[in-house]
Amino acid sequence: MKERCLLDRLLEPDALSVAFQPIFQCRGSSRTLHALECLIRGPKGTNMEDPDVLLEYVRRKREESLFDRVCISTALAESQGLPGTPRLCLNVHASTLGRDRDFVAFLSGTAEQNSVCVKRLTVEIVEHAPPWDGPSFQRAIDELRQLGIKVALDDIGLGQSNYKMILDARPDYFKLDRYFVKGASTDFHRRAVLESVAQLAVRFGGRVVAEGVEDTADLDAVLAQGIDLIQGFLFSRALSCANLVATEIFSPLPVTAAGLEHPAV
Repeated sequence: MKERCLLDRLLEPDALSVAFQPIFQCRGSSRTLHALECLIRGPKGTNMEDPDVLLEYVRRKREESLFDRVCISTALAESQGLPGTPRLCLNVHASTLGRDRDFVAFLSGTAEQNSVCVKRLTVEIVEHAPPWDGPSFQRAIDELRQLGIKVALDDIGLGQSNYKMILDARPDYFKLDRYFVKGASTDFHRRAVLESVAQLAVRFGGRVVAEGVEDTADLDAVLAQGIDLIQGFLFSRALSCANLVATEIFSPLPVTAAGLEHPAV
């Protein structure tokens, strides 16, 4: 009963909050906002506020689909406070796409309810579970693309984000895990991985997002491989809607500018 009550609490309308982390496009000497990843946080003041603890609990309870629905409703509602029409990246478990037959319709309907054009959306696939229903997963991917929703694959090179998943999802965005980015400036082998993924993405007609960029040396190493979509603390932490609006990220900024000095959420 106690376990069920905890899950019920997490799924209450106001239990979760959203932090938006910018993804910048770096071209020449300037960077512009490309997208915002919508990151979910659990109830403040509890251990569930830590996203790793929160997601591990949800996966252990096998409630990924229900949780993903609540997260999407929360994120899209919160996004109404953002200026302009930035692209929004929404994390969704592969198991949700494979098991929840009505999920894409739910996503489309929720976007409409919040006056968000579905073509602004990117579904970022995450997975830390056993294989899903292949045909159902593929059908969901096809439905997303028919609506004009982009597909990203998280944590490329780790766990379930392997070559099979790349073939199944054929992502528009290859999100390269920070493990391969951090220290790339001094590690030939990490740079070799960056180069390999960048070339693979081009063959698939996609783009690479380098996650976890925290210093200018690693930024230079990433940019040298033709990867120009950057996400990491060097430029910005994940911010609440109010803190994000207070920054200048919605205007072009110098690539070499220091990270945004606002508190993480």
